[in-house]
Amino acid sequence: MDAKMSFGARVAWGLLRLAGHLPLKYHWRWGRRLGRFLGKRLHYRRDVVIANLSRCFPDKKYEEISAICDRFYEHFATTLTEMIWFGACRGEKGRKRLHGSHIVEMVNPEEVNRLYAGARQLMILQTHAGNWELIGGFKNYSYGVPIDLTPDAFAVTYMPLSSKTWDQVMAANRTAPVADQGFEGYVHFKQVLRFTLSNKDRKYGYSFITDQYPYTHDMPHPTVEFMHQPTLTMTAATGLACKLDMAVAYLRFQCRDEGGYRMEVVPLCDHAKGEDPEELMRRYYKLLQEDLEEQPWNYLWTHKRWK
Repeated sequence: MDAKMSFGARVAWGLLRLAGHLPLKYHWRWGRRLGRFLGKRLHYRRDVVIANLSRCFPDKKYEEISAICDRFYEHFATTLTEMIWFGACRGEKGRKRLHGSHIVEMVNPEEVNRLYAGARQLMILQTHAGNWELIGGFKNYSYGVPIDLTPDAFAVTYMPLSSKTWDQVMAANRTAPVADQGFEGYVHFKQVLRFTLSNKDRKYGYSFITDQYPYTHDMPHPTVEFMHQPTLTMTAATGLACKLDMAVAYLRFQCRDEGGYRMEVVPLCDHAKGEDPEELMRRYYKLLQEDLEEQPWNYLWTHKRWK
C-alpha cells in the first residue's frame, strides 16, 4: 500500500503514524475536547445533525435533542482520534497493541464462526455506528474463541474520497493491522461485483457499510421505514448475498461507557438463497433502529441520509 502513495500522502501518513503512537486514553481525551469544539464553537454541520435528530426522535424535547447532539459530537470526534491511533497498529507488534487495548470486544465470535462455516460465504452488513473505521482489525477483537476469518479471505468495501491524497492515506490507515498479512480485500464499491464473482468459489467474508443514501439513481431503490420516515435503501449487498447463497448478519457496534466498543454479529439468515434482498434490508434497518433508540448519539448524524 505504501509504495503506491504520492509524496503528499506519505508525509500526511507519516505524521498521523507519529501521532498514533500516543496512548489510547490520550486520544480519547483529545477526541472529547475536539468534539466539543466542533459542535459548540465551529458548529460543524450542526444544523444537519439537529434536523436529523429531530426527525428521527419526534417525541423528544429540544433540550433532549440538544444533549444528544452534544454527545454525538464528542463521539464523532473520538472516532477520528481513535482512527489515528489505529493507524499505528501495524505489523505483529501493532496487532498485539491493538488486541491488548480491548478497544473493541467481540461478544460472540462463535456465532461468526458458525455462520462462516455453515455457508459458502459470509456477508456482514455494517453501519456508521460504533467506529466503522476500525473494521480492519476485525480478527483481533475476539478474547475467547479465535475468529476463523483470515485477512486473505476478508474484504471491506469503500467509497473513495474526493482528495486522492487523503484517499491514499485512509486506505493505508484502514488496513494497517492486516497490511503485512496478504490482505487484498480493500474493494472500491464499483468493483464489488467483479471481486465477489471472481471469489465466489472461495470461503470469503465481506463487510459492507450499507446505510448511506443510494450512490446512484441509475437503478430503482426500494423504500423502507426507518427512524419514523420513508428511507431509500441500497440492496446491492443483500442482492449479492442472495445470488451467491451467503450467510447474512448485521454488525451491532455499541459504545461502552468506559470507552471503546462492544461488537456483536446478529444473524439475518444462515442461507440467503431464496431470500428477498429487500426483506433482509428491512430486518437490518429494524435492528439499527433498535440500537439508535438505545444509544441515539451513536451514529453518523452529519450525513444527509434523508434528502
